[in-house]
Amino acid sequence: MIEDINRTFSKCFGWVSTVLPMGLKFFAIAVAVAAVFLFFGFRFVGGICLLVACFCAFFFRDPKRETVFTEDEIACPADGTVLSIKTEDDPNSVVVRIFLSIFDVHVQRATVSGKVGDIFYNKGTFLFANNPAANQNERNLIQLFKDGDPARFAHVEQITGAIARRIECWVNKDQDIKVGQHIGLVRFGSQVAVYLPKDKVRVLVKEGQKVQGGITVLALWK
Repeated sequence: MIEDINRTFSKCFGWVSTVLPMGLKFFAIAVAVAAVFLFFGFRFVGGICLLVACFCAFFFRDPKRETVFTEDEIACPADGTVLSIKTEDDPNSVVVRIFLSIFDVHVQRATVSGKVGDIFYNKGTFLFANNPAANQNERNLIQLFKDGDPARFAHVEQITGAIARRIECWVNKDQDIKVGQHIGLVRFGSQVAVYLPKDKVRVLVKEGQKVQGGITVLALWK
């Protein structure tokens, strides 16, 4: 009997464990507002609020993933679609840009195990995140170094979009980091850029490819 109850509870409410705490907060607020409108007979507005609640739970989902990578592999930091792969001189790097739609998981993960370097926040514009010019948007660069080696960097840049207006950074300078570990989130549609030393890596992903944070191998160390 108890096992049946636990099984039923898990089926009905097991999804709660896959939603970030901030998502549950927004979900609870939307449900509470919906309950008030429904109580006073405003069914349409109440229904809209329930849809908003469902969207909050969906957007802030954080599916459990086993991140297993070899020492030569660099992890993809985010879910989405590879927007572009280009080389840049400052720093001397190859930059992989990933577009996250509102339907993608928006948690960012560490690309390598090692050390967090400096964190640079820059104000900017709010262009749509699938626009290549969105690299001028508000952004936050998290320096990540493989085993603390300055020559083997795999920096992650969080970039806002036209809808996303809030960057969450969950790590600090000099913090030890493990590949696949949560490092931040950008709300409601965004772009993530990964900076890699172009002479030390071989990029495996291609433009237009769908990728998953903490699962897809982005590149290999040479």
